[in-house]
Amino acid sequence: MSLNFKKTYKFAIKSALYITLFATGFISILAYFFFESSLQKLLLFDLIFALSLYIFSFFVIQYRVEVFIYRRVKKIYDDVSFLEASSFRNQPITTDMATLTREVKKFATDKKMEIETLKVREEYRREFLGNVSHELKTPLFTVQGYLLTLLDGAMNDKTIRKKYLQRAEKGVERLIFIVQDLDMISKLEIGDLNLNVSKFNIIEVVQNVFDLLEMKAEVKSIMLSFDNKYSKPIMVFGDKEKIQQVVMNLVVNSIKYGKNNGSTEVGIEDLVNNKVIVRVTDNGEGIEKQYIPRLFERFYRVDKSGARADGGSGLGLSIVKHIIEAHDEKIYIESQFGVGSEFSFTIEKAE
Repeated sequence: MSLNFKKTYKFAIKSALYITLFATGFISILAYFFFESSLQKLLLFDLIFALSLYIFSFFVIQYRVEVFIYRRVKKIYDDVSFLEASSFRNQPITTDMATLTREVKKFATDKKMEIETLKVREEYRREFLGNVSHELKTPLFTVQGYLLTLLDGAMNDKTIRKKYLQRAEKGVERLIFIVQDLDMISKLEIGDLNLNVSKFNIIEVVQNVFDLLEMKAEVKSIMLSFDNKYSKPIMVFGDKEKIQQVVMNLVVNSIKYGKNNGSTEVGIEDLVNNKVIVRVTDNGEGIEKQYIPRLFERFYRVDKSGARADGGSGLGLSIVKHIIEAHDEKIYIESQFGVGSEFSFTIEKAE
């Protein structure tokens, strides 16, 4: 640390002035009573004495105060530096109390925020590991159970053997699905997944999703539709494959949590700044307000048992969020419990 005193002389000036006034007045009185001299000489003596004493007092007080404060301030800096205060290490030591107080207060505030962030991350880490183990444990135990049954003698029955192997295969497929989703999220978070940006028709992408999910929607008699008849294409910029995955995940969720004989509606509207917004609206069960802030967390489910019974990795909305943010766009959610939900995201419009 370099020494760079920020001089504040107010204290030394006042202290030296008080000392000078008292000492000059006192010695003037003594000189008047004990020495015979003219008034002119007495005043000259007082002036020289006062000036000399003032200068001497000022420098002595200023020096002593700075040394006294600096030693204690340096100890504070050393103590703070011991706590890995990189922001202090790169700054010169100051003896200005206001500056020091401000810096220490800022340091304490920053450290408090860091501690709170670490607590949140630690809680998230524990919950995440618990969710990962649960998601992987279910298909693993399923596969293990079927294979053990086959090894215990069921393999000799061709009908049972084929059925159990098919079920074991489904468990393996779910494991692969979870691992692939986790891999995609990790790549999106570190920016390792490159986007293949191109110009494409968002209407066509939505229609492709409707075609792929038509049979899934029919199981619950849910109607997939646009909010309007779009006779002209709406061209946008983005990674077509990734945006289709976003729409797919949102529509799948609307079907999964939708009501029988319900509907899922997709609308596309123009926004300012050359953007469009894609809305996926359903009249399903909706989401309670306290759950909404956590919807995009990995493996977070509002209805734990029901959602797992419907399958899926529990990573769909987290993937959606990361893909949209990778495009430097925003995703929004509005929901009313018992009425339905609307997920929407923005995307750049092409000319």
